[in-house]
Amino acid sequence: MKTVKQIGKIVLGLVIIAGLFIGFKVGYAYYSSYQDLKSLDNTVLAAELTASEIARGESLTDGEILYKRPIDLSTIEPLWKKIADNDTLKANFKYLDALNFFSVVYKSDSLLVNGIFAEPKEDGEFPVIIFNRGGNKKVGKESRMSTLFSLILSSSAQVAKEGYVILAPCYRENDKFGGRDINDVLNLIKTAEYLPKANVARLGMMGWSRGGMMTYLSLKRPGLIKTAVVVNGPTDLQPLLTERPEMEMVCHQLIPNYSENKEEELQKRSVVYWTEELDKNASLLILCGTEDEQVNPNQAHKIADRLAAIEYDYTLREFKTDHKFTGKSEELSKLLIDWFDTTL
Repeated sequence: MKTVKQIGKIVLGLVIIAGLFIGFKVGYAYYSSYQDLKSLDNTVLAAELTASEIARGESLTDGEILYKRPIDLSTIEPLWKKIADNDTLKANFKYLDALNFFSVVYKSDSLLVNGIFAEPKEDGEFPVIIFNRGGNKKVGKESRMSTLFSLILSSSAQVAKEGYVILAPCYRENDKFGGRDINDVLNLIKTAEYLPKANVARLGMMGWSRGGMMTYLSLKRPGLIKTAVVVNGPTDLQPLLTERPEMEMVCHQLIPNYSENKEEELQKRSVVYWTEELDKNASLLILCGTEDEQVNPNQAHKIADRLAAIEYDYTLREFKTDHKFTGKSEELSKLLIDWFDTTL
């Protein structure tokens, strides 16, 4: 009996230690995130709209630019720590010296929405790629930082260096997760018309994770997009919620009328239910990590089957990697550059 009690105490002690360890890790992660955001306070990413800017924004039309401000990457401390050593860009990020980055505010519906874009420093007109990041519920400087991070770390900036203008929406702060916020993507296409280096006649799109869903939704609009790339994007939200129950709360918080019309709202955001509505004149590259634990690889297979059934111009490529394409950055960059060079 004493032995059983001793074992029980040991087990309880281990549980407490494990709990403390997990609590420390979670607490440290939150603290690090807070410190990262705090470090942005005096940067362009933290800029708040003034009363006069808000008033001026009321007269803008969809896509018009309220302001465009350069981003000095060395001032974005959380990013700079990842891409530089001793205040010098690491070898694999040297290409960033050939690019200009900007924070932009543009009109979308009745709102002023943030965006990030990159363009070559050299003169000329370049094809345009709209990059739709993943994630949700981010606002203000966190949203801008997340979009800038995604643009650079997703290989999109590598594509820009090869002669492309890349525009990335931060999405409206009242995120609808594939509802009216799709206009923030579509209106950014109009924004490109105000950029001297952007050739909007050659327009492509790329979406990662949630951004893949936004890309599929954009492809419902005929004549806008010549080609698109989707990386680990969901194509059927209902089984995704079954596999990731935490996403149920995200959908409940962000999707209008979700409680009353759950099935209908999920289907509106799931391309497998309206594949035949995609622009038949566009081409599509689907990239899938076979070890992705956030979006089941079966999601890519589902849409591939439906695209094949309607003889859509698509290509499916699978890689032995995770949701972030860990260990595949060079291969991914080359593939994206080759794809857009060929199709745009």
